[in-house]
Amino acid sequence: MFLKRYKPSLIFVLLTIVFYVSFAYDLNRNDSIKLVSLYVALFILFYKLIKINTLNFKFLAVLAFSFRFLFLFSIPNLSQDFYRFIWDGRMILEGFNPYLYTPESFITKGISPIYQAQELYNGMGILNGSHFTNYPPLNQLCFVIAGLFAGKSILGSAIVLRLIIIAADFGTLYFGKKLLAKLNIPVNTIFWFILNPFVIIELTGNLHFESVMIFFLIWSLYLFKTGKWRYAAFTLACSISIKLIPLIFLPLFITCFLKKKISIKNWRFHFLGLQNLGIFYSIVALISIVLFIPFYNLDFLINYAHTVALWFQDFEFNASFYYLARSIGYFFTGYNEIAFIGKLIPVIIILFVLYVSFFRNNKVFKELITSMLIVLSFYFFMSTTVHPWYITTLLILSIYTKYKFPIVWSFAAIFSYLAYTNTNNSENLWVIGLEYTIVYGFLIWEIFIKKATKLVASNSEL
Repeated sequence: MFLKRYKPSLIFVLLTIVFYVSFAYDLNRNDSIKLVSLYVALFILFYKLIKINTLNFKFLAVLAFSFRFLFLFSIPNLSQDFYRFIWDGRMILEGFNPYLYTPESFITKGISPIYQAQELYNGMGILNGSHFTNYPPLNQLCFVIAGLFAGKSILGSAIVLRLIIIAADFGTLYFGKKLLAKLNIPVNTIFWFILNPFVIIELTGNLHFESVMIFFLIWSLYLFKTGKWRYAAFTLACSISIKLIPLIFLPLFITCFLKKKISIKNWRFHFLGLQNLGIFYSIVALISIVLFIPFYNLDFLINYAHTVALWFQDFEFNASFYYLARSIGYFFTGYNEIAFIGKLIPVIIILFVLYVSFFRNNKVFKELITSMLIVLSFYFFMSTTVHPWYITTLLILSIYTKYKFPIVWSFAAIFSYLAYTNTNNSENLWVIGLEYTIVYGFLIWEIFIKKATKLVASNSEL
């Protein structure tokens, strides 16, 4: 009975298992042909499995987490960041504040503050090892847990970190499904995120903690939708304390608490709304501050601010509009203008976020999530650095909206890894151009052509 019911899917499942195992245990990121071939095959199989089993929630859920456990004993092969995660966790357990020291400051002096210090430093690379950590406190807690349970093994630490990430994905599935039901969206839509090979590879495979950040974010949105906005503020603060990116959403909540037009007649309502808004922001701020307190001192503030600024003024990877602006700068001045452009970008982003916060109808919950998708997309489009795993946040938000370009981006993002096929890890701008041509092309189709086609169709029916 089981074989008869699932026979059409079994061949796709078996092929997916084979390809995931090959990806996890037998892939060098310098092998561009194998990398792209495996990823394209996995994406096609993912699409087929969803289409064939659209109404079979339990089957797709079992597949999603079974595929994740295939990576359990693997060492990430597309990212070196996890070595820094392990370093930070072990530093805290040894009594060091990870925000005050760079790994390089110890290694260059021949000091090993933690077990396997040299091996971890070699793994994370000189670029990572020469900068202060930028991972917020709840993220550091995850690293500490890995150190507690596997303080003498890099693979063991990776397994612990992976189990935390998989657990977070369970939470995202649970609350993500409930939020979809609240919004009258088919609950199986969640599998465009949970079963997506991009998510499985980048988060479970490469140990990126966007998974935990997304879990708290979706939990927060569910609580907000159900009227429990105080608890939503708490979980939103937890999300920020994993990754700072949800900070960009805070202004969008302003009009959610001011649901009527401003007038003298409604002054009591507006006063209550402002009061609740103040409480909401105060909870977010208070929890965030409390979580940072154990690490606080003046040097921490200086180091952390400097590290965050690097993402705008020093680092460059997989950018789109910034690369165009950089080219213009080269044309007129003859050198890289990142120092100037990097300072201008945050100003443009802040102005855009404020515009969306006050001039879009964020009082409607679906529109609030759409605004989140819009401002975060704009942030990534303008940024100097867009690592592939950043897109996972866009992907989860998109399933609650009518926009599907993040799903297309989750496919095209694999091209950014082709930078590692060069000996100096330099990007091929033609490849980056291909990635963004696909993304922007689909986005333009969604916003303009698709909408115009529907309008013509509706007019013809009249």
